[in-house]
Amino acid sequence: MQCVRKQPKRSKSLELLHHEQSPNITSVNLRLLGMDGDPDLNFLLKGAELVKVRSGSWRKVRFYKLQEDCKTVWHESKKTLRPKHTFSIEDVECVRAGRHTEGLRKYTEELMELRAFSILFKGHHKNLDLIATSEEEAKHWVSGLEKIISNMSKLSQQQRIEHWIFNCLRKADMNCDRKMSPAEVKSFLHDINVDVNEEYFKMLFEKCDQSKTGLLEGKEVKSLYEILTDREEIDVIYKTYAKTEGLMSAVNLLDFLITEQREKVDLIQATQLIEKYEVDETAKAKQLMTKDGFLMYLHQPEALIMSPARKSVYQDMNQPLNHYFISSSHNTYLLKDQLKGPSSTEGYIRALMKGCRCVELDIWDGSDGEPVIYHGYTLTSKILFKDVIQAIKDYAFKTSEYPVILSLENHCSIEQQKMMATHMCSILGSALITKPLGEHMPTALPSPEELKGRFLIKGKSLKKLEDYFSDQVATAEEECVTEEEDSRDDEELDHSENKKKSKTLHLAKELSDLAIYCRSVKFHGFEHARTHHSFYEISSFKEGDALNFADKSANEYIHHNAAKLSRIYPSGAIRTNSSNYTPVPLWNSGCQIVALNFQTPSAEMDLNHGLFSQNGQSGYVLKPAYLRDKESEFDPITLVRGPWLKHVEFHLMVISAQQLPKLSEKSLSIVDPLVRVEIHGVPADTSKNETKPVHNNGFNPMWNENFQFDLYVPELALVRFVVEDYDCVTSNDFIGQYTAPFTSLQNGYRQVPLYNQNGDLLFSAQLFVHIMVVEAE
Repeated sequence: MQCVRKQPKRSKSLELLHHEQSPNITSVNLRLLGMDGDPDLNFLLKGAELVKVRSGSWRKVRFYKLQEDCKTVWHESKKTLRPKHTFSIEDVECVRAGRHTEGLRKYTEELMELRAFSILFKGHHKNLDLIATSEEEAKHWVSGLEKIISNMSKLSQQQRIEHWIFNCLRKADMNCDRKMSPAEVKSFLHDINVDVNEEYFKMLFEKCDQSKTGLLEGKEVKSLYEILTDREEIDVIYKTYAKTEGLMSAVNLLDFLITEQREKVDLIQATQLIEKYEVDETAKAKQLMTKDGFLMYLHQPEALIMSPARKSVYQDMNQPLNHYFISSSHNTYLLKDQLKGPSSTEGYIRALMKGCRCVELDIWDGSDGEPVIYHGYTLTSKILFKDVIQAIKDYAFKTSEYPVILSLENHCSIEQQKMMATHMCSILGSALITKPLGEHMPTALPSPEELKGRFLIKGKSLKKLEDYFSDQVATAEEECVTEEEDSRDDEELDHSENKKKSKTLHLAKELSDLAIYCRSVKFHGFEHARTHHSFYEISSFKEGDALNFADKSANEYIHHNAAKLSRIYPSGAIRTNSSNYTPVPLWNSGCQIVALNFQTPSAEMDLNHGLFSQNGQSGYVLKPAYLRDKESEFDPITLVRGPWLKHVEFHLMVISAQQLPKLSEKSLSIVDPLVRVEIHGVPADTSKNETKPVHNNGFNPMWNENFQFDLYVPELALVRFVVEDYDCVTSNDFIGQYTAPFTSLQNGYRQVPLYNQNGDLLFSAQLFVHIMVVEAE
């Protein structure tokens, strides 16, 4: 989190004084970040010239330098309206050494490989492609930035607050005298997103100004910091259980863990927590936990809202592929809208790094015999098919080791289809499934475990799976419409001429033979699919049809999906802006591949990330048993009795929040936060409730509001916490959110991390809640 208000200009003399103090400030920040004496950081703090690359003709030398807060990079700019520019390392997704972005590959020569690197930002910001003056300097930049990213991700909440407050105080000290005047304290309070009335401000300042000089310095500034960061709610909890000389003994902590947190732990584990998280060595030696140690524990992963056991792969991964929900992307190549937005390999990289396991490739004939990917009949830009396959190979298994499905929308001529097959076989190599795994005809799809590190092709095929176990030879090619035309006749815009032409396309045997376990077939109804389709054949449904089935024929849809894979995709006709449909009713009906536009931040994508945040972010979540049973009586609409009915009461207290981000650089802009809690699941469970807004406090607002939700099918429920800036005139502004499966939540007092609209973690912002789940009578 940053102090977003722009720094007012100082006089020249004050700017010089500020600069003179900078080495000492930098030293403190390096210590706060645990990076004292690091040679890479020292290099970045001195700064260096880098060549910024935008195109073949646009290359400019710019000076880049790490700022004194050790997390902001300043770089020179020739724009008259923006003479200085900075970016926060908190906004950096990753740093790539070498020529590994489209821009560097296209606009630089191979001899620059060791001097080139790219800074990739979260959200939709453009990459920063750079060339250092030497290989050694490039290594300094890459290594230094990666160290800062890594260190910042490991900081405790308390360390983050300390670093943040220190730099906000530094920024507020306008005359650089290391003292805080009342005006500077007011400025500082606005920076940290809190506004107070004059009476309270006067009381606060006088309480800290023990020297009665009208200025705060040294211990007085520290006193201000302690008052602002004091958490009354933590005091109440701590004092309730700190029964050993005012501190928590291991026995007291165990009492808290069992009574409040509902954890099954023993005295040895409680003692280990004190040893691990207590910050006071004297207390630790006596096996006691101070309030600071207790707060440190509450910010650790095991104490957060999501159970640590659910964050790693905990499910059975040996079931057939169709028994899992599979994280899936639509139009993966697009970064924005479907009419004129850019196509990029970055779309695939971002989706795969978020755990997506099914990506879409919309392939058309390109020049020079090379197939290209773009959104047909539109102004979206084109990228080479082979570049996409290379990017998929490079990033497919960095987040998850489980299989990736390549969903092909093939519009190519026979020759370019053969080129597609050649590229996939040569680039993906042995990782590509080109024949069945066993020697005998299977009766079910292979499991994610059997397919670890492998690629599956989903598309049309001239052969059935049975043909691989017989001596029959398929014809070399056969007239065959593409899957897109089979299933989306009314999805595309009206291009009847082009459609008529594309329906005469033939399918190349080389490409056809790669669709082994995901053979695309047209859906003609549940009865037809039951009698004519095999377990390895997959049908695609446009969202309208799928949602209609989920509403009116949910039980039949569940039976279909218990036996076969289904893929759902957004309607192109109504979603030209790449918006998304709600995936929940389709998951409730057992649909596995519910493809969403990953490039579009939305509540629907929040739900997708929430569902797949469990099971090690593997991109595969095992469906409940009643969604895997071909004879299941479960119906999410009517909710007949069965093992899925487990009525529970979800008691939730929204207590407080910490360090919510400001939404505007205007100095007087303070958020008025409220929290909405949404339950997404079967219709009977779907509900929401929200707190009242807290006015003029985004730093440490408190609500202490209680809610109760009744859930009947908790296995299918997702809980979404949404924090908004209340506005009585217009719609509220989004601040942050967190979504998780209900069954992954932990009881007790829990910190809730928050994510921005792009799904990136807001490092310092959190909610604090209390959860209690009880079986209903």
